[in-house]
Amino acid sequence: MGYHTFDADRADKLEEAQQRYRFLSAEELLWALSPDGDETVADFGSGTGFYTDDVAPAVDQVYAVDIQDAMHDYYREKGVPENVELVTSGVDNLPFDTSSLDSTFSTMTYHEFAGEEALDEITRVLTDAGRLVIVDWAATGSGDHGPPLDERFSGAETANDLREAGFHIEHTAVRPETFLLIGEHR
Repeated sequence: MGYHTFDADRADKLEEAQQRYRFLSAEELLWALSPDGDETVADFGSGTGFYTDDVAPAVDQVYAVDIQDAMHDYYREKGVPENVELVTSGVDNLPFDTSSLDSTFSTMTYHEFAGEEALDEITRVLTDAGRLVIVDWAATGSGDHGPPLDERFSGAETANDLREAGFHIEHTAVRPETFLLIGEHR
């Protein structure tokens, strides 16, 4: 099961582009999602909408899903794109219809909600061949950035969990501090 969420009182730290893009660029995220322009996508753990804003111009609709209303308040103040809808929810109980999302992504938040219930919900809401992109802090990292090491998962452990949930792993990249996984719902 996942761990604590990011402190909303420190939300401004999530807008530091130089720091955020050091671990995942907008281009890499868009490459992983591979949108063609008409998808409905969900960002799990969207926070201030930092990466949501990068995806929004490339798709039809984005649901910015976060469990903290305070994060949505920050996003509203910053300005929410027209095709983004804010959804306050945990990932283990999503308010979406079955097979209603073409793809989903989580950037540096998987460790907050990881677990069988969340993967069951993601599987439920994704279309057949729907894509799940996870970029998160690696358990093999130094711990100098992100959450404590004991709150992280390895890329291999996460890939195994996704396979058990019915995903085909299309791509895995393990870096010094993070990992990137692309899974296709089957």
